[in-house]
Amino acid sequence: MPSTPSKDLVAVDNPHPGRDYEVSYATPELTCLCPLTAQPDFATVTITYVPDQHLVELKSLKLYLWTYRDVGVFHEDVTNRILDDLVAVIAPRRMTVHTLWNVRGGITTEVTACHP
Repeated sequence: MPSTPSKDLVAVDNPHPGRDYEVSYATPELTCLCPLTAQPDFATVTITYVPDQHLVELKSLKLYLWTYRDVGVFHEDVTNRILDDLVAVIAPRRMTVHTLWNVRGGITTEVTACHP
């Protein structure tokens, strides 16, 4: 059965909640649409965090990122939305979401959003 996009991020228990350690996920497969031109935008997203009680389950993260594929959204907004949604689900001690967008019109965009 094929997977489909889903906004349902899943939290799993952190096996080491008493220790500060850093988790980093990266994928070059974040896509969305320009809200003005509807042209596709492509980015590498890197999510780095220090978990508290929960981690994010990776398949749910993949399916969540896929939901942006057909959404018209500015680079700054999608980066901040990802941070807000992850913080709401797993309540990390710290988190940074960094997006590096492919060149369009001769301009490269990088966006970094942090919690707290």
